[in-house]
Amino acid sequence: MTQHYTEQKFESHIEGHLLNSGYHKQSPLNYDRELCLVPEEVIKFIKSTQPAEYDKYHLQYGADTDTKLCYILSQEINKRGSLIVFRKGFKDKGIRFRLAYFKPSSGMNPEHLQLYQQNRFSIVRQFKFSQKDEKSLDIGIFLNGLPIITAELKNSLTGQFVEDAKKQYRQDRDPKEPLFKFKRCFVHFAVGNEKVFMTTRLSGHKTRFLPFNLEFENPVNPNGHKTSYLWEDILQQDTLLDLINNYLHEQKITEKYFEKDKGIVEKTNEVMIFPRFHQLDAVRKVLKSVKEEGAGNNYLIQHSAGSGKSNSIAWLSHQLSSLYQKDTDTERIFDSIVVVTDRRNLDRQLQNTIKQFEQTTGVVNPIEVNSQQLKTALERERHHNNHLAEIPRNIQKHYGSTRKKVCRYY
Repeated sequence: MTQHYTEQKFESHIEGHLLNSGYHKQSPLNYDRELCLVPEEVIKFIKSTQPAEYDKYHLQYGADTDTKLCYILSQEINKRGSLIVFRKGFKDKGIRFRLAYFKPSSGMNPEHLQLYQQNRFSIVRQFKFSQKDEKSLDIGIFLNGLPIITAELKNSLTGQFVEDAKKQYRQDRDPKEPLFKFKRCFVHFAVGNEKVFMTTRLSGHKTRFLPFNLEFENPVNPNGHKTSYLWEDILQQDTLLDLINNYLHEQKITEKYFEKDKGIVEKTNEVMIFPRFHQLDAVRKVLKSVKEEGAGNNYLIQHSAGSGKSNSIAWLSHQLSSLYQKDTDTERIFDSIVVVTDRRNLDRQLQNTIKQFEQTTGVVNPIEVNSQQLKTALERERHHNNHLAEIPRNIQKHYGSTRKKVCRYY
């Protein structure tokens, strides 16, 4: 039996699980290689979630509406990247379109929840991505017609392993191809039966892959593949939308290099941060416990050196600031999040990291002078909260976003 379990059957197994969990199947022929979109899915999503905006757009472009909309969208992604477009949308002729709806932090806005449920995830197998040749990818994951994830699969039962998938990305996936350009797809997975590796930036033979495993060696799974957590958890719709909204981040990292002529020089690079499994697991477990137990408990997270402590702290801090214990609650669990460290170099690193995760200006307030600065900031925050508490009940449903804006981290 096992000798007949081919790579194609491995693909089919993953596809079947995703289709059973709400994905749509798209033909590879529907993928537009020039635009890097599935135009049909883009238009379906916008028509179903933003009919009034689409009608206004149609008045201006008529029969060319769908073609023009997809072209402008592709150009916006080229300029700003998929993450910004998903979070902020795009605008043309004075009309703004959303490309995704994220899960509301509480149940105070049922209309937004309905829009969230209309996000469309698709899987495309063996799709040809290039205008120059007929090479194809094993799997592409699309959200509302936009590519967000690629995956190359290798089946050890046929003598190929995850290292072969990494080699394929490095040697046979040109980073100059539109699909593989930095900031278009969020992550590229090299997937085997036993291990998973990921990269957020293809750079030819210099491509750096990070492990994306449950443990150093994935434990035996009595119910299937050791790597089944990838499609049973990470690729699930709610998880991916949560990652895009709360975890993915374009970050500037400054590193020191030695150059023969100049000596030690600093170079700043932009990277796309996608959480490794252990980081995601730690943050999700703390958030789950806080929602169940409420405020006032202590938690210990053990991180080894170089495992991404600063990012984990930043993700946890930002999400705690907008955490509700129940969907029906109108008050967040925490008014302020205070991050304390006993090392100055880590303090600076943490401040920079948390500040870069800020999506709303003014949310993060670094404390760089003394404890008096912290005292002043906390008192200012208390003043804001008291003011918000005085808003009448009949308009409380409108101030959720306002409360989020005045929450600060220290």
